[in-house]
Amino acid sequence: MSDPLMQGVLDGQRRALARAITLAESTRPDHRGAANALLTQVLPHSGNAIRLGITGVPGAGKSTFIEAFGGHLIDHGHRVAVLAVDPSSQRSGGSILGDKTRMETLSRNPAAFIRPSPTDGSLGGVARRTREAILLCEAAGYDVILVETVGVGQSETAVADLVDMFLLLLVPGGGDELQGIKKGIVELADLLLVNKSDGSLTEDARRAAAEYRGALHLLRPASPHWTPKVQLCSAIQGTGIAEVWDCVTQFRQAMSDCGALAERRARQAKGWLWSEVSENLILTLRQAPAVAALIPRVEKEVMAGSLTPSAAARQLLDAFSKN
Repeated sequence: MSDPLMQGVLDGQRRALARAITLAESTRPDHRGAANALLTQVLPHSGNAIRLGITGVPGAGKSTFIEAFGGHLIDHGHRVAVLAVDPSSQRSGGSILGDKTRMETLSRNPAAFIRPSPTDGSLGGVARRTREAILLCEAAGYDVILVETVGVGQSETAVADLVDMFLLLLVPGGGDELQGIKKGIVELADLLLVNKSDGSLTEDARRAAAEYRGALHLLRPASPHWTPKVQLCSAIQGTGIAEVWDCVTQFRQAMSDCGALAERRARQAKGWLWSEVSENLILTLRQAPAVAALIPRVEKEVMAGSLTPSAAARQLLDAFSKN
């Protein structure tokens, strides 16, 4: 089953890639087995892309920026995959945002692949299978992977564990309040981009960039091998886009030369391992007959306040160990 699909992915067929990602996102046991076999087959063909995480405050123009940035990269011979992590409806489980209605020009380009991925309630708005999607896109020959996140929040740190470089998109007028952005998010950023630097906002953008540069001096860089930069750009006018890519290539070169990029990916792979162990252990625990029979009563007592969550957890674990 996976051999023709694998060949289609390696041949760069977008339809095969979409099917492969759908398979990887499936929670059906038989699909998970097929997905794992496929990922094992394509793994030697992955890892050659630059992985970029892009987040930003509401209204920062992430989609417009990605369309302009992706178009610039394609014009210079790159193939671009956009994994737009999409908030899932808590009721239906479906995706709320319609990425096909955004980035219209980029989505029609044969050198681009855009995939909205429902978060399925996972931490930080990062789809559980985004890691697999990255590997599959790389195996399909996409050499720039953009992971667009829902927005700025405490759990956006999950994005930094998926990518090589983290970009934070900002808008003019932030002032010294840093637009309410949490310090931890700024500390994760390898590049801060002040978007909408055009027209009447040009001077505001310059002032904001100067203030962000001053703020960065007070923070510890995410890596000792790279000093985060602040750049101006206008996604609508296309100005500053080439300079953003120049900065990305400088980052990749600097981090590769000292071995920090390989070390970062190794740490991410280790974290991925234990994340999978944790998720599968919880799934196995919940499916154990003795635990499944105990869950309704334990949950009811916890919700009623007659049993502490820690004591309830111990009961479930004891039941599992005796199962």
